[in-house]
Amino acid sequence: MENRLPTSDKDFVQSLIPQRAPFVMVHELSEYSESHLISGFEIKEDNLFVHDGFFQASGLIEHQAQSVALHTGYKYYLLGKDAPTGYIGAIKSFEAEILPKIGDQLRSEVTILNEVMGVTLVDIVTKLNGEVIAKSQMKTAVK
Repeated sequence: MENRLPTSDKDFVQSLIPQRAPFVMVHELSEYSESHLISGFEIKEDNLFVHDGFFQASGLIEHQAQSVALHTGYKYYLLGKDAPTGYIGAIKSFEAEILPKIGDQLRSEVTILNEVMGVTLVDIVTKLNGEVIAKSQMKTAVK
């Protein structure tokens, strides 16, 4: 199977992360390099993290973490290997300016700062309509 970027092929994107419906918080892979990734996600009404029409901060964190998992999964895909299971090891910082609502399209940019022995330190910036709405720095670990 060959997939070119950008892709919003639901089955392909989901094959790159360990999460399964209804817990998938990424729908698109726009850009990839060894140190960078841009993901996309459309907030649907039936999303687990939607409350009173708004996507909660916990959902933003999960979307950001899954964007990191998407980076790892795509790297493994390019190597012809199955994507590993990963975990949030630590959230160093997280700030949300606003909570997006149903129908909003998020774009998150992951920047890999350091990767050592399966632990990855990343900066993540999430935008809505080109405006930064959330930022975080976290460590993730692969199993």
